[in-house]
Amino acid sequence: MLRHIHIRDFAIVDHVEIDFDAGMTALTGETGAGKSILLDALGLCLGDRAEAGLIPEHADRAEINVAFDVTGNAAARAYLAEQEMDTDGECLLRRVLHRSGRSQAWLNGRPVPLQILDALGRHLVDIHGQHAHQSLMRTEAQRETLDDFGNVHQARAEVAELHREWQALRAEKRRLEGGDQSYGDRLDLLRFQVEELSAVEMSAEDIEALDAEQRRLASAGTTIETCQSLLTALYDDDQAVQTSLSAGVRELDPLTDIDESLRGAHELLAGALAQLEEGCQELRHFVDAMELDPERLQWVEERIATLNDLARKHRIRPVELPERLAELREELETLENAEARLQSLDTELADCEHRYREAAGSLHTARATAADELAKRVNGLIVELGMENASLHINVAHDAHARPTPHGLDEVSFQVRTNPDQPYGPLHRVASGGELSRIGLALAVSTADVSRIPTLVFDEADTGIGGAVAEVVGRKLRELGGSAQVLCITHLPQVAAQGHHQLRVRKATDDGRTRTRIERLDERERTQEIARMLGGVEITDNTLNHAQEMLARATG
Repeated sequence: MLRHIHIRDFAIVDHVEIDFDAGMTALTGETGAGKSILLDALGLCLGDRAEAGLIPEHADRAEINVAFDVTGNAAARAYLAEQEMDTDGECLLRRVLHRSGRSQAWLNGRPVPLQILDALGRHLVDIHGQHAHQSLMRTEAQRETLDDFGNVHQARAEVAELHREWQALRAEKRRLEGGDQSYGDRLDLLRFQVEELSAVEMSAEDIEALDAEQRRLASAGTTIETCQSLLTALYDDDQAVQTSLSAGVRELDPLTDIDESLRGAHELLAGALAQLEEGCQELRHFVDAMELDPERLQWVEERIATLNDLARKHRIRPVELPERLAELREELETLENAEARLQSLDTELADCEHRYREAAGSLHTARATAADELAKRVNGLIVELGMENASLHINVAHDAHARPTPHGLDEVSFQVRTNPDQPYGPLHRVASGGELSRIGLALAVSTADVSRIPTLVFDEADTGIGGAVAEVVGRKLRELGGSAQVLCITHLPQVAAQGHHQLRVRKATDDGRTRTRIERLDERERTQEIARMLGGVEITDNTLNHAQEMLARATG
């Protein structure tokens, strides 16, 4: 539920901080004092779009902070967990408007788009009146309200489970058939691809070896020429390195007997001569064994070109072709064995859809029964709330041949008429703001024991009523406050007196600037405010006694 709101530099509010409690809280004040500002500020933290002119002239920005306790709000907790923003029952919303027109939003300290606030707000607050957060306007919320009232959760869960089964079977069939391709086309394509890759089947190691062979064959001429040139320079020529080195070794040989210190140089040069002769022998064997093979080179290059073409076609590297071939063979084997499974799937799909439509039909029957009962309750309350000519009709349209959905085959819509000679129509087209608020109150009271939204705001619920009807509206709001947190903006003392708590909105002019203040009233102040609302230029003892009597009767 709503715990705290802090507003700074918003419209004609400089600074306001308010704590909220459970039960019914009445917001009262003179006409034009700014009671709607609180609602507007709350709406901004619930994802409303900001309008121009909300920042006062003396400020550069407006800031609103709202705190909710969601410990017992399963839907809000689930949504926060889904967004990875759950903080053990706390929900902090922040909205900042800049004079430049820029707007920022935060949820539990993290910046978020307005869509997140709007989606979360639907689990936190329901505003009855002419406001974007009124659940009565949303088709899915109307269906949820009816389902909660009728306690059809088991039937709806069965429908949802059958829908998941139906979706899974359809997905398996599409997978076996190759998605958008037909079964036969996919099978033909797989067979062609497997045959094409099998024609050049090689291991990854073989493909790498083929690349190495291509490089060797392509450079064979240059390699032989280089080796022959080295043999000439090192061994075969009259001035070859081997000739000079051999002569040097022979000349040093007798000198080592004269001077022992030459023996080390002699041994090194003799070793070099031996290695040179061995190296030249290896080169000669290599040249003798190596042949130019243009036919083999052409075959290798053609094979590599084929492998590259196939790799491009499958968008992989050539060395990945063996792995791709294995995957295609496995898929082909699965698909070739899938014909029997496809026939079985068709049977299972037909059976699942039949069971789904039967379950959806049973759900429709339960909803239709609940719709009659809920409409009957609401219509009885609507009369008590001063709308004796109005009537609510809950239409549950069933299309037995529609495509399956997780929530069944029904379209649920709340329709109303405000006079007996009028046709029923959508709530937002037929009812005024005050009428919508009272219809919302009647629905909230009728579904109080199953409602999922913990905080309800009523704006304009007392428009066009007075006297005994106003007292009934107040009593119903107080009754609703026993199971939900209720905030009610009201002009009527009969309604305000029923509140468990009361806030007064006052407008004052200081230093030439108009400001709005919101104050929590104690018992004496409530009596004074109710007396003011009862009317009269001067508050008399009789007026105060009347106000005390109204407050006592509300709590009695």
